[in-house]
Amino acid sequence: MKSLQASHNQLSDTFIQLRVLNSADESIAALPKFHKKLESAGLLPFKPATLDTLQINVGKMCNQTCKHCHVDAGPDRKEIMTRYTMQQCLDALAKSNISTVDLTGGAPEMNPDFEWFVEEIRKLGRKVIVRCNLTIIVANKRYNNLPKFFKKNQVEVVSSLPYYTSHKTDSQRGDGVFDDSITALKMLNEVGYGIQGSGLTLNLVYNPSGAFFPPPQEGLQTEFKHQLLERFGIVFNELFAITNLPISRFLDYLMVSGNYDSYMEKLVNTFNPVAAQNVMCKSMISVGWDGYLYDCDFNQMLDLKINKPNSNHIADFNIQQLINRNIIINQHCFGCTAGAGSSCGGEIA
Repeated sequence: MKSLQASHNQLSDTFIQLRVLNSADESIAALPKFHKKLESAGLLPFKPATLDTLQINVGKMCNQTCKHCHVDAGPDRKEIMTRYTMQQCLDALAKSNISTVDLTGGAPEMNPDFEWFVEEIRKLGRKVIVRCNLTIIVANKRYNNLPKFFKKNQVEVVSSLPYYTSHKTDSQRGDGVFDDSITALKMLNEVGYGIQGSGLTLNLVYNPSGAFFPPPQEGLQTEFKHQLLERFGIVFNELFAITNLPISRFLDYLMVSGNYDSYMEKLVNTFNPVAAQNVMCKSMISVGWDGYLYDCDFNQMLDLKINKPNSNHIADFNIQQLINRNIIINQHCFGCTAGAGSSCGGEIA
């Protein structure tokens, strides 16, 4: 499977994605706008509450090409963060009180400067989260040492696992992904990840395989813990249930399968103002592989830079301006505010 970009799909153009989100057809164009929902809930202006997390996308290159990837990542994506831009991120961290750095991709471990970057962030005393797709650990011998590297640097590992069976996992992420993921989870358990009292956090991420919302997170976590322990002897800390947002490859899936209209209607009709107050853009900034700043990872993939034209790059990092900014919103934001809400840490309401 190729990325949208490599297959020259029109949805690889973020302008086209935004046009679809805002005026796909008469029924969708008639749906309430996200800013109107915020206004009716008394949530405008929509501004950050704090800034405690810097989420950094270190590149779109990945060893997988998942059907629902909002990044449109894959082996054919060559965008990669340079060490120079990484140093700019480190300089910004050094002059801020941001406590957490959340590294994502693609597969962030495929960046040639990944390990150096993690070590430099840790030298600054910041918590590091790595969003690991698991299969990268067993994809090549050069990555087999990642569990030990993570442990050495006290990295919190957040890993995607669509389901505890091979059929659902492989149908979303590719043949053989489930078996490799189980092998990687066992390797992480072996060095202490997910083990009670170890201090090494291993969290899993569930996102639906189709045009529906995730089940309640608490019950799903209980089921995953039971099934993974019984079937494979695997343990982990928490499970995050994340709603698929209608962008990039998942948007393509919705349109090809004829589910786009009904999915958008579900998102809009289940808007939750409590979730809207707790979305991740209220406490984080997202950094693209090229250093540009975004309100969240999803805005990054739609090329919606922060509302500070003269300081929208990490080189111009100004924490006071960032805290006082207005957050850029659009129709895809309904995905984070529907039902129990959704963020990089799962449910938020």
